[in-house]
Amino acid sequence: MSDLQQLKDELMQNPEFRKEYESLQPEMDITRVLLNARIKAGLSQMELAEKTGISQADISRLENGTRNPSLALLKRLATAMDSTLKIEFIPNQKLI
Repeated sequence: MSDLQQLKDELMQNPEFRKEYESLQPEMDITRVLLNARIKAGLSQMELAEKTGISQADISRLENGTRNPSLALLKRLATAMDSTLKIEFIPNQKLI
């Protein structure tokens, strides 16, 4: 196990940290999925910027999580990457 994973595991034992971490999960998922989709499409940030009309700097901000995209922006990005945007609600697991 890496030192980073070990630190995360230790911090996740703290209920306040866990709550905050989990509240940020959707934003982290968006940045990870966006970056992975761009790479899978074989596009650089600059190429994606040219295809969408979104600046390369804004693409970078989206990928590093300092800018939250609108649904319309996500649709533009999906189209430029020849992808389908899919958003889903997943029920929480109930603890027994």
